Amino acid sequence: QVQFVESGGGLVQLGGSLRLSCVASGFTFSSYRMNWYRQPPGKERELVAVISSDGRITHYADLVKGRFDISRDNAKNTVYLQMNNLKPEDTAVYFCKAVGVGMESVSWGQGTQVTVSS
Repeated sequence: QVQFVESGGGLVQLGGSLRLSCVASGFTFSSYRMNWYRQPPGKERELVAVISSDGRITHYADLVKGRFDISRDNAKNTVYLQMNNLKPEDTAVYFCKAVGVGMESVSWGQGTQVTVSS
């Protein structure tokens, strides 16, 4: 059974940093691209960052470019999101998910809440 377990969220002040982790299981982690998403209060889920299966290629949403860094450890089936210079508009529940064949119908994890206070 494919699962994603996110952790590392919390309450942080403006300009602070957090490192999120997502442990994946139930599939060959190293074969899949991994995405981080977030869902702000009352809004739709949005894509934040992408990393290729081997970790060599990354992409970021314009709103987080230069502040967030996505990475992965295929030996630990884990993808990370380092978030720096956090802003109140980064407040959201953050999720990870694999992208590829068979992943479309996989359920989302519980996410991890990030709250940035001003």
